[in-house]
Amino acid sequence: MPAALVLLASVAVFALGYRYYSRYLAEKVYALEPGFVTPAHTYKDGVDFVPTNRHIVFSHHFISVAGAAPIVGPAVAVFWGWGPALAWILLGTVFAAGVHDFGAIVVSVRHKARSIGTLAGEVISRRSRTLFLVIIFFLLTMVNAVFAVVISNLFVNYPAAILPVLVTIPLAVAVGQIVYKRRTAALVPSIIALALIYVCIPLGVMFPIDISGLAEAVGTTPNTLWIILLFVYAFIASRIPVWMLLQPRDYINLHQMLLAFVVIFLGVIVGWDTIVAPMINSDVPADSPPWFPLLFITIACGAISGFHSLVSSGTTAKQIDKETDTRLVGYLGATGEGTLAVCSILACTAGVVAASTSPLADWRGLYGDFGSASAGATGNFVEGVGQFANNLGVPLEIGVIFAVVVVVSFAATTMDTGVRLQRYIVQEIAEIVRFRFLARNLTVATLIATLVPLALALIPGDFAFGTLWQLFGTTNQLTAGLALAVIAVWVTKRRRNPLAILVPLVFLLFMTSWALIVNLIAFVRSDDLIDRFLLAPLDFVIFALAIWLIVEAAIALRKAWAVRNSPVAEEAESEAGTEVTDPKEK
Repeated sequence: MPAALVLLASVAVFALGYRYYSRYLAEKVYALEPGFVTPAHTYKDGVDFVPTNRHIVFSHHFISVAGAAPIVGPAVAVFWGWGPALAWILLGTVFAAGVHDFGAIVVSVRHKARSIGTLAGEVISRRSRTLFLVIIFFLLTMVNAVFAVVISNLFVNYPAAILPVLVTIPLAVAVGQIVYKRRTAALVPSIIALALIYVCIPLGVMFPIDISGLAEAVGTTPNTLWIILLFVYAFIASRIPVWMLLQPRDYINLHQMLLAFVVIFLGVIVGWDTIVAPMINSDVPADSPPWFPLLFITIACGAISGFHSLVSSGTTAKQIDKETDTRLVGYLGATGEGTLAVCSILACTAGVVAASTSPLADWRGLYGDFGSASAGATGNFVEGVGQFANNLGVPLEIGVIFAVVVVVSFAATTMDTGVRLQRYIVQEIAEIVRFRFLARNLTVATLIATLVPLALALIPGDFAFGTLWQLFGTTNQLTAGLALAVIAVWVTKRRRNPLAILVPLVFLLFMTSWALIVNLIAFVRSDDLIDRFLLAPLDFVIFALAIWLIVEAAIALRKAWAVRNSPVAEEAESEAGTEVTDPKEK
């Protein structure tokens, strides 16, 4: 199967989904109103609440939600065959991710741009706020730990990429100073910074940075030392103002992602590489984990991701100029991440062995068992993208380092945001339990947000992808389930048909719960002490949260249905851009 045909067909599916299904959601489910006064106008302050052109909001939203996760998940999942992985990405993006991301923005806009956690407490129940905080704490802990391992592995395996990645930090700071201090548009400084980063790629090849000697001197391994250094960086990055580093890195990464898409698309078409991996891989070891249901948590980002609801109901909802803009920002943003996931599949099934004389045999060597498939997933992606770039005349080594820089940039930005969000969660939990010292002390809260995932990342053993990644996927899907439950209740109360939300909600909760049970049995039966005494209890806690979420969602939906059928419960909306959801309040 030519990779170009799969890519073009996938883009066509996403385009049809946006053209028709998102229109159905906008008109029949969410009932968007062009004249609705959004919180960006009602609470306009020039800082957080700023009415913004929808294309600019889309750029911010897309780069905030699209990171390394839609690369890593599909790169692991093709172990079971590219057919199931592609099918889940296409169907999940069109009928789940688009519904989730689009709906999270709409509901937040209708409730003063409040976060999804606050909305869970208001729309479902007060207990749901606590449920949300606990799930998000687990989610952020694991995503920060996993991405630290991803970056450290890439640095050790591709030391030539370290220089251009390190140069990104001072360049982003410089862009931030230019944009915010001199009030200059970000486009030109960002493009110049990106050009300088890529100039450093051949320099990195000439002068690779190897810290194995330093690691040996301090009595540790290069991977461990890099993980520690990455969390030291994340601690600092999460404490400084967002305009100094995080936001200017977003500007740079936006152009970097667009360039990566261009390289991959043109490389696939020009090279006309063939997918050599089986559509359904029946030649897997007997002890391999089953693709059903684990596929649906291995690929979370790229099909549907609960992390998106944090962004949708956070910064994005505060910038929406017109309510009708939510369709382009939310749904199209989801299809953009789905496209990145498809590119990951093609890189790992066609690009990675494109230059091989025995492509199928070499691919089976890379994906011989689930452990090797998981551990080598990111490396397979960067090698595949390097081959796509080589199809365009770029030297293979330069193309590979280019791909590594892209992955590390996205993963590092996710860590920056993740540790910062983790600090917020720690402080909010401390506020609930009335531990005021922790709630008000930014340094201690950030320290906890850094040390917890650091400890998880430093646990010995190669489980960061094979098992920890799946636990990350389950918490991510539970977050998506909670957001979908909030959206479903809101839609039901508005006397709209909630079926478009209920189908992905039920599917997600069922698959996630099933996957948790499968993993729990495997952990308990394992002879590994980490599996038995760390991952098994962790899996059980997440499973308990899943059951809790199912109960809360069922109760809330039943109440919403009763309100829907009540003649005194019709929803009302104020001119200030906020919605009255309590009949007594009306």
